[in-house]
Amino acid sequence: MPLALQGEVKGMALLKVDVVSTERAIFSGEARFVAVPGTSGELGVLPGHTPLLTAVRPGTVRIEADDGADTFLYIAGGFVEIQPDRVTILADTAIRAESLDEARAQRAREEARALLETQASDIDYAKAQAELTEAVAQLQAIRRMRKQKEAR
Repeated sequence: MPLALQGEVKGMALLKVDVVSTERAIFSGEARFVAVPGTSGELGVLPGHTPLLTAVRPGTVRIEADDGADTFLYIAGGFVEIQPDRVTILADTAIRAESLDEARAQRAREEARALLETQASDIDYAKAQAELTEAVAQLQAIRRMRKQKEAR
């Protein structure tokens, strides 16, 4: 296939997307749009995006396939490398949203909030805040996935 046509389907350019965690590859495929939770806000990536390397925060990655179907992933931080034809996310932890345990995330959120509200001097506030952030991000990923399914 000529280089100019690689990644194009029906005349529309696509991005090659890879999401890997420290344990394994979570997603590999093509997309027409990717939303990534950057440290300064959500990044929307279309084919032809300017190259960028940045940290990502805990949150939801949305990968929109050429047919309009969305894949939602929860990531717990890491880095994203964006090239005009490729998005690579190297996540500390990455989980498909449908694999998240909502009850467990709710418990983790409540436990972290309770720790932050106590005034004990032996609490690691940074760790409790990080756990709260991750639990909230997991719950948001679950809700975004559900909302998308209900819209269909």
